[in-house]
Amino acid sequence: MQKLRPLMFVGTGSDVGKSVINTGFCRIFLQDGYSPAPFKAQNMSLNSYVTADNLEIGRAQAAQAEACGIGCLVEMNPILLKPNDDLTSQVVLNGKPAGNKTASEYFNEAGRDTLFNEVMHSFNRLAGQYNPIVIEGAGSISEVNLWDKDIVNMRVALHTQAATFLVADIDRGGVFASVYGTLQLLPQAERDAIKGIVINKFRGDLKLFEEGKKILEKLTAKPVVGIVPYFQGLFIEQEDGVVIEQKKKSHEHGKINIGVVLLKHLSNFTDFNMLEQTPGVNLYYTGCPETLARADIIIIPGSKNTLSDLKALREKGLEEVILAHHNARKPVYGICGGYQMMGIEVNDPNGVEGNVPSLPGLGILPVTTTLASGKKTRQCTFSFVQGNASGNGYEVHAGHTPSIRPLCRMNNGEFDGYCLNARTWGTYIHGIFDNASVINHVLRQLIPGFTSTIDYKARKEQGYNQLADLIRENVDMEYIYKCLKT
Repeated sequence: MQKLRPLMFVGTGSDVGKSVINTGFCRIFLQDGYSPAPFKAQNMSLNSYVTADNLEIGRAQAAQAEACGIGCLVEMNPILLKPNDDLTSQVVLNGKPAGNKTASEYFNEAGRDTLFNEVMHSFNRLAGQYNPIVIEGAGSISEVNLWDKDIVNMRVALHTQAATFLVADIDRGGVFASVYGTLQLLPQAERDAIKGIVINKFRGDLKLFEEGKKILEKLTAKPVVGIVPYFQGLFIEQEDGVVIEQKKKSHEHGKINIGVVLLKHLSNFTDFNMLEQTPGVNLYYTGCPETLARADIIIIPGSKNTLSDLKALREKGLEEVILAHHNARKPVYGICGGYQMMGIEVNDPNGVEGNVPSLPGLGILPVTTTLASGKKTRQCTFSFVQGNASGNGYEVHAGHTPSIRPLCRMNNGEFDGYCLNARTWGTYIHGIFDNASVINHVLRQLIPGFTSTIDYKARKEQGYNQLADLIRENVDMEYIYKCLKT
């Protein structure tokens, strides 16, 4: 195939839909016979994934790689920032933890050129193997106070000579001001690099925006190459924490209600995507004791700061609800940080998560966790020690939780988790609910003989193809290819 220039999508702000647009184009290029790969120099997210060689990247790039029909690589997201609290983030560099930094330390310290060179090495390795590279920016490109520190947006666009398109979210309002203002703030070279505008999340009759399109093109001297409708019923994994705000928040009569405890530092909410897609299930997120008490099943999810979230869980009165649920012999499950919380105690002698050395756990499982520096990141295959559930998942955690009644036997001979009984267990395995046999095992505790009809892999493939169709129908693909071939 002809070698194409990189394609890059940047935004007027955060959560304008860059990740989803990127994912759609990844699938389009695969369908058209190319060998695409995604790239995002720097990502900030608590949703992560593990590559085949046990390195950690943002979940969005893993999904984009899947849309490209390839396995994910650390080069696709060389820098991942995982917020610990309101002030600090763990910096994951080339798939491994490289320390905790405040925003001031990360953005203001010397060495930004070194980081930029590092991410460009990753880009070059990808560009040598794949065609084209589909690049995603981060947040807004008009944050003028951060321009001299940029290693993810227009500096990348200019360095890679990418055909760059500005994505704007019309659903949030102010699309004319956000697009015009963004472009006007850019230096001339960066403005010239923008080849067009994509209006995203449009609701209603597209014909009604024809005049608006002409006005925007006249204002900016840039073509509006696509107006992508706001879609519903089309399944695409999304990693941004803003997505949580759009998810269900309460129980529903006539369904199996699964309440996920809404933690401040909740990580990897993609763990529950397949449960959300399961017919007869209503999965919702809540930090309200009264709402959580209405759940048939309670899941305590992963956390980037187990001790902080455990303390907050108590203060909100959620501990009493979880313990009452457990004492009533109703199902309670914990994943990663949630598993740690279910134990007798969580210890942090080295201050991995902060200045709290230890907290008592919920006392549901007879295990004690000790947090430690470093992180275990690996993909895994597992089978339940008791029961016929099995599947694939991945681990991303710091700490050790000895167990004498493991839930899972791993493919490498090791064991994972603690199983008190079929209705009460904890595990370090993210993605455990992506496996139909696990969902069947859990839901049969409430409905004997329940059988999940969801093929999660097929469901994702369908979503990628539907997204590609939606973009083809609403974006000037001829113009996009023209820009990539010049």
